[in-house]
Order: sequence, then C-alpha cells, then structure tokens
Amino acid sequence: MSSKTKIVVLHMKEVIYTAIFLLLAVVAIILLFVMFGGKESQDKTASSQASVTETQYTPGIYTASIELNGNSFDVQVTVDKDHINSIELINLSEVTTAMYPLMEPTLEDIASQIYTTQSTENITYSDDNKYTSMLLLEAVKSALTKAEAVAE
Repeated sequence: MSSKTKIVVLHMKEVIYTAIFLLLAVVAIILLFVMFGGKESQDKTASSQASVTETQYTPGIYTASIELNGNSFDVQVTVDKDHINSIELINLSEVTTAMYPLMEPTLEDIASQIYTTQSTENITYSDDNKYTSMLLLEAVKSALTKAEAVAE
C-alpha cells in the first residue's frame, strides 16, 4: 500500500479572488434577506395601519345631544368616507354660552387633536377643564359611533 501525496499549488491571485467572491456572496445573501425578509414585517405593519384606517364612516352629519342644567345643545360631527371633517356645537343658546364659557374653546382644542390624528384615542386636555373635555369627547365618540359604516 503506497499512498501518494498530492500537492496542490494555489496561486495567491486565485485565493484573493475566491475570498472576494465569497464575501460578495455573503453580502448579497444578507442584503436579499433584509430586503425581502424585512418586507414581510413592513407589510404586516402597513396592513395593520390599513385596518386601523379602514374604520370607515358612512358620509354625513351626525349629532349627539348634551343636556346641562335643563339646557340642551348638540355636538355635530361631519364625516366623509374615511375622514372626520368637522366638529362643532349647534343649538347652543346664549344662556348656555354664558353659564359654560369654556365649552367652545374646549371643543376647538379637542377637535384640532381629532383632525390631526383622525381618532378619539389619546386626546389630551388640561385639568382645568377636565370634565368639560370628557363630556364633549364622549359626545363626539357617540356621534362617531352613529357614523361608523356597517360591515358588509
């Protein structure tokens, strides 16, 4: 039994080229994984955001009534298919305006936040007009509940 020893001669140029191609192959695999593997998580994020924005409304004007000390007025919310367009007080008597002067400025503050986020979640208000804000926000939510499109 004789074993023959084989000697392999590698040229330095071939070793360098092989190392470079292996490095490029690894970078390409990582790049493809990041591009296509990350797309799934982006698609999930986009679909979850789409499902949040798919809370569509039946276009129209919806109201919710508020009664304070025998004085009644309405919060009117105007929506289109997928946006809250306006929120305002209607049928507000001068007596109610005089008795509750913070009603209109508070609604304007809440409405501007709702227009920005298109949601009634995470609305902030000061402690000075906490109860007025809570009352108006509940009325807006009530009107938006009436506006929500029925799932088909």
